[in-house]
Amino acid sequence: MNTDLTGPTALVVVAHHRADSLTAHIGDVVAARLKEAGYAIDLLDLHAEGFDPRMTVADQPDWDDRDKVYSPEVRAHMERILAADVIVPVFPVYWNSVPALLKGWIDRVWNYGFAYGRSKPRLAGKRMLWLGLAGAAEGDEYAAWMHDNLDRVLREGISFYTGITESEVAVLHDAEGEPQIVDADGNFTKGEALSGEARAAHYAAMDRTAAAHVERFLKLA
Repeated sequence: MNTDLTGPTALVVVAHHRADSLTAHIGDVVAARLKEAGYAIDLLDLHAEGFDPRMTVADQPDWDDRDKVYSPEVRAHMERILAADVIVPVFPVYWNSVPALLKGWIDRVWNYGFAYGRSKPRLAGKRMLWLGLAGAAEGDEYAAWMHDNLDRVLREGISFYTGITESEVAVLHDAEGEPQIVDADGNFTKGEALSGEARAAHYAAMDRTAAAHVERFLKLA
């Protein structure tokens, strides 16, 4: 967590269980690009900070009380969201969705009375970029369907539902460096893994693509 938050703030949410993961690395790339754009960075590594994605009684919504006081942990996360102008979750795509760590953060923190349930949304005016990393190749017919599914669930089902009208979903493909294709008949083909200079070039290009997604989202490019 970066407590030096002055000027516009970007909350970069990393959802992966390994500190040496590509997801964590892309989170750093995103944070660096946002910092270059003039944002103070609040880097929230959910696993490193010990966030428990499981719902608790203390954080279960009370439909009769939208002003329920949730747990201290959840209220601290709510304050970080409120302080952010831009929110960028960075995550691996698991089963065409977000991993349990990120889903649990949404379930517990983006709660009734805070993120939704009020005539004037508390999160209105914020901007949000969902950045997923997927093993599927960009040219895979399945990849387009996956993006549409993520867009419907994340941009429409979460961001728009909570009053965040400026939101996008972007996907970094071929994250494993092994081309994976599923054809129209459901046949799966996995290509040869990249190595050496080709592998280094592939991931350098992925860094540039991640930064480009941020730039386009911020309308800097």
